[in-house]
Formats: sequence, structure tokens, C-alpha cells
Amino acid sequence: MSFRPPVLLLMLAAIIAATPGAAQESDAPATAPQPPSVSVVEATAREIVATVVVTGTLVPRETVVVGAEVDGLRIDELLADEGDTVDAGAVLARLETDMIETDLARNDSQVARADAALAQAQSQIAEAESAKVEADAALARTRPLADKGIVGRDVLDQRISAAAATASRLASAYQGVSVAEADKAMTQAERRQLELKKSKAVITAPTAGLVLSRSARLGAIASASGGGLFEIARDNLIELDAEVTESVLNSLAKGQTVTVTLPGDRDTIEGTVRLVSPLVDAATRLGRVRIALPPSDLLRSGSFARGAIEIARSQGIVLPNTAVVTDGDESVVQVVRDGTIESRPIRIGINTGSEVEILDGLAEGEAVVALAGTFVRDGDRVTPTEMQSAEVQG
Repeated sequence: MSFRPPVLLLMLAAIIAATPGAAQESDAPATAPQPPSVSVVEATAREIVATVVVTGTLVPRETVVVGAEVDGLRIDELLADEGDTVDAGAVLARLETDMIETDLARNDSQVARADAALAQAQSQIAEAESAKVEADAALARTRPLADKGIVGRDVLDQRISAAAATASRLASAYQGVSVAEADKAMTQAERRQLELKKSKAVITAPTAGLVLSRSARLGAIASASGGGLFEIARDNLIELDAEVTESVLNSLAKGQTVTVTLPGDRDTIEGTVRLVSPLVDAATRLGRVRIALPPSDLLRSGSFARGAIEIARSQGIVLPNTAVVTDGDESVVQVVRDGTIESRPIRIGINTGSEVEILDGLAEGEAVVALAGTFVRDGDRVTPTEMQSAEVQG
């Protein structure tokens, strides 16, 4: 009984000794676990631009309606069509003037008749003046003789009556001249009116610009009250009439740069904010902004367009928006320093929606957790894995 246990112990010791590496495994220390990997981005110093995207319609800055100023004349010739660019004073259309020419010929005869009537009235003045001189002289000779009784009273009365009659005829002659001059002036005024009407038969562009529409048709009777015959975009200026939300309206100002994308997303044109409306629609809560564009054949009035308005530009430290945690007025980033998470308060500037400018609290080149506040906390050990900013935004 006392002999068997030592034998068993010896056999067990022999088996352990015969197993290779057993003693070494039991003596090896445990390996520490690897810290979790975290994607980080590098704080870079570069330019950041904040924009506001607006949509709207291309419209003329100012339209000029050109119509006929005379009635009853037929359109004889059309010299401009939609899409034409015209200069100020360019002839757009001509109206028939046959009736006006006839009226002018009739007026010529009326002017000649008025001249003859005036000449006749002036000759009557000369005759009346001569008769008055004779009558006055006869009265002057008769009056002393009548006073001496050489001639009778009846002769003196005749001389007085004759002098009065000649004076009346002279006054009438002067009035006749005035009437003849008035008739001539009226006839001349009628001629000027006809000549003005004839000049209005040539319809010209009051300003340079682009012909947007033409309602004039050959052979149609023009009417001053019938609406415009042509519509012109003054100086060929087309601009973007866009709508913006009231929340960003105050960030817009005259002179800001705008990149306008035209239909098809293939062409862009640089413009500037020309006008920010002081009114906000009470129903839609939208305000209007007018964006001036340079003349271009790419612009089509009535087309849809989209504009990106630059509201701010700065040079500073830039991070993806996902790397910043904002709680109320406080913003924080998680910096990886020597493999340890360090939560750091920052002051932000421009925020484009995808990127944010860091004004204070972060230096260029520091590694920042790309998706802040998601997996790690202040003081955690991590293994940083660099990620490009474009990957974070994507």
C-alpha cells in the first residue's frame, strides 16, 4: 500500500518531462491586446469658400416694347426678327405712306393758297392806307373852309364820314392779314403733323438690344393701341432672377460673385449679385435676388439656371464637418496625440456644410478623428489610420 503512490508520481513526472515545450509554454508571459483602429484626418491649412445655391429663371434685365405710333397704316416691310441683335436707331419695320404722300400734296396746294391769300390781304392794306391818306387830307382842307363858311356843313360831314370809312377799311385790311397769316400757320402745322406721321411710319429701335419677340406681320394694319410689334431686351442684358430662403437672405449683398450653371450642366458663366430684394413673400418665405450676367449667346430668356453665390472666403485650418461635434455654442474635436484621444474645444468660422474652418484650438498637421464622438472618448488608446478628407466627405 505504501509503495504504489511514489511509482505513480514518478510515471507522471516522466510523462511531463517527455512532452516538448510544455514547461516553456507555462512559463511564457501573456501578450497585451492591440488598441482599436480609428480613422483620422490631418488638419490642413488652405482656402475655404462658403456658397449659397439658388435656382431661378433667366429673364431680361429690362424689356422695351416697340409699337406703331400711327393708326391705319399697313406694314409694308419687316427688317428684324426674333433673336436679332439691333443697334439703337436701327430700322425694325416700315409702314406704307401712300395716303400720307397724298395728304402732303394736298397740303402743298393749301400752303400756296394761304400764301396767295396773305399777299392779297397785304395789298388791301396798301390800298386802304392810300385811301385813308386821301380822306384825311380832304378833311383837313375842308375843316378850315367850313369854319369860314366857304363850304357848307354837309360837305364837312361827307369829308368826316369818308375819313372814318377809310380808317375802318384799313383796320379790316390788317385783320384780313392776321386771318391769312393764321390760316397759313394752321396749314403749315398740318404739314408738320403729316411729316411727323410719315417719319413715324419708319419704326426704329429706341435702344440697342436683343429682339425677344415679334408680333408684327406683313400686310397687317398697324395700330397705336394694338400693343407692341417688337419686344427688345435692352442692351442684350439677360440676368438670373432667383429665389432664396429668408434665412440666408441677409448673407447676400450687391457685388458678390456668382457662378451660374446653365441648362445641361455643361456651361457656366460668372456673374455678380445686382439686386437683393428687400421683400420676402409672406406665403413662401422666399426672397428674390437678381444676378447680372455678361452678354452671351448661351443665355436664353425663360430658361432655368442654378447659381452658387460666394458669401465668404478665408484662408485657415480646414476639417471635414464630420470631425467636429457641436453642442449648443461649444464645438469640440478629438485629437489623436501619441495614440491617445484628446478632446479639445475649438472656435469655428466658415461652415460650408461639408467642411468647416477652425479659427482657434487646432494646429496644422494635427491628426483628428474623422467621425468625432462615435466610438471613442477622451483618454482612450487608439491606433490612428489616416484617411483623406475627400473620403470622409464621400
